Amino acid sequence: MQNAEAGSSNTATLQYQHTSAKQWESAPLRPLPTTCFYSIEYPGYVKATSIPLALERLGGQANVDAVFKRGGSKSDVPLELNMKPSNPFTHPITGEVIPASNILLKVVKRKRKRQPSDGDNEVLLEYTVEAVGVIPKVARFRNMADYQFWPDMGDPVSKLRVSMDSMDVESILKYSIPEEQEDYTVTENQDETDMDIDPQLMGPHEASTGVKVKSNLRLPPPPIFSRQGVPQLYNYKTNPASVVTTVIDEETGEEKKRLINRMRWQGFGPIAINFSEKSVPDKPSDIIEKQRAGADQKLLARLQEVRPSSALPQPLSPAVHSSTHHLPVQLFQQRPIWTRTAIFNQLTALEVRDILNTKYLLPLVSYVFQDGPWRDTQVRLGYDPREHPEARIYQRVYFRNLNHPITRPSVVGRRQETRTDIANARDPSTEDKRSHIFDGQTMSKETAAYQLCDLHDPRLKAMVDEADDLRDTCNERDGWYTTQAFERIKAVLRLKFFSLLSGHIATEEEIETLLSGNVNADKPRTVHRIRTSKHNMAKGALREEDAAAMRLTAILDQQAKNFVSQRK
Repeated sequence: MQNAEAGSSNTATLQYQHTSAKQWESAPLRPLPTTCFYSIEYPGYVKATSIPLALERLGGQANVDAVFKRGGSKSDVPLELNMKPSNPFTHPITGEVIPASNILLKVVKRKRKRQPSDGDNEVLLEYTVEAVGVIPKVARFRNMADYQFWPDMGDPVSKLRVSMDSMDVESILKYSIPEEQEDYTVTENQDETDMDIDPQLMGPHEASTGVKVKSNLRLPPPPIFSRQGVPQLYNYKTNPASVVTTVIDEETGEEKKRLINRMRWQGFGPIAINFSEKSVPDKPSDIIEKQRAGADQKLLARLQEVRPSSALPQPLSPAVHSSTHHLPVQLFQQRPIWTRTAIFNQLTALEVRDILNTKYLLPLVSYVFQDGPWRDTQVRLGYDPREHPEARIYQRVYFRNLNHPITRPSVVGRRQETRTDIANARDPSTEDKRSHIFDGQTMSKETAAYQLCDLHDPRLKAMVDEADDLRDTCNERDGWYTTQAFERIKAVLRLKFFSLLSGHIATEEEIETLLSGNVNADKPRTVHRIRTSKHNMAKGALREEDAAAMRLTAILDQQAKNFVSQRK
């Protein structure tokens, strides 16, 4: 290979001969021309005669020049390739202009014959390469083409669309909504040139008669069908955690293959039932039962019961409540229904930490109600409080504190609260083993959620122990109490609780005034069935007028304090 001398020009001549290879020579340096060209990677075949058609589909020469001259702002209109520019319903292919560092070369090939002495004609190929200019920008089309739908161009809506593109005012003014003909389908004979479609993919009438049924709904297509311009690498593969197992149908005895995810999350929550269910679970779920061997057996013995489920023990006395966490008693043997707070108050700090960390100790010995008077309490397995009138003392009373809103914490917040609870349990100075008890004299928390057996206030305890106003069957809302008796208990508890929040103890005169003027407690009301899927913790919430009065009182008190502080 030889480099032909080109002098000061940018043209190099290369000759290929069937001769022995010569020693390589270093190529001379040549300057690049300053002429700039722009390149378009057109997704189609382009000949010299079809260049005007290609430019028309790109929007014209003026549009192409504007695309290459403007900057790279995303607000600019991109380069679009429209295969049918005359049809306004076609969806173009979007292109992009990217920077490049290419060189435009002009290559010329010439053939030259040489007659040697022996008479054989030898063909010499001569290539001339010339650098014409540089290419700083390239327009390319990498997006997929969108789905295309061409409606009937004779339809009035299609004509209106064409008139709006051409700004034909007369045609726009002539447009009127045509009358509905209810010709939603049209039939036409199939042509031999139509695609050969599998008969299973066609309608029964179309496959048997050979008549093609076409929709005539006259629906103009949307501006775009698919928003996905670039194909994704989905990388489909088999889930390594899925295994094929054989399952036998109990009714037919047929064997079936199923895919089972071996790594699916298995929760350790207790069995939850609705009040409307007839039976209660007498053993934990299979997932929980598998964890029994790894549980702390001493702590499990502290929790679980050994007496028959029909025997109902007496409630714990205040003395036992204050000292039982030092005694090796079995909690669910002493009392079949607990709240989580009451259980934690009977255990040491290390035992509370084990229950919070393992998560399956309480589900091994108890289940929960999702609704009803024992909602969110831990009930001993096999024990049904709906069959024992004595279980009324374990009913749960809850009402909201408007000044202490309940918000749903985030996952991080719940984890932090769990760590805080464990840290507080380690510190004996922060322990409050009577936080689940209401005595009417002290306030331990700002939300009212108590079991009736934990109401140690003399007035409330007498109302709870009253056995005259009881039902023959358990009710979903009021439990074993009548509506009148249960409303009176909640009214007195609400008065005493919010009085302590306000800084004083409710007097007997206030209680008598409340009971004598409480219309809801003296008059039976219609009890609506509560849906099990609805959140019903706030059954004992204040009435709207009482809540509004309390909010108004709080605002006035705050304004009075601000006024006094400003005067000082």
